[in-house]
Amino acid sequence: MLIAIVVILAAWVVLAIVGFTIKGLLWLAIIAIVLFVATAIIGIVRRRATIRKRQT
Repeated sequence: MLIAIVVILAAWVVLAIVGFTIKGLLWLAIIAIVLFVATAIIGIVRRRATIRKRQT
């Protein structure tokens, strides 16, 4: 699961870089940043839930 989230985060970073590099694709960079943040939050929440589940 952790590997999948890292791969998705890397894809969002690449899309953001492409969006900022190509002037007409600024919208792509904005969407990539939003999706990056959302994916990171989901990954953190799921990881914390898994750790708490193991402790109990």
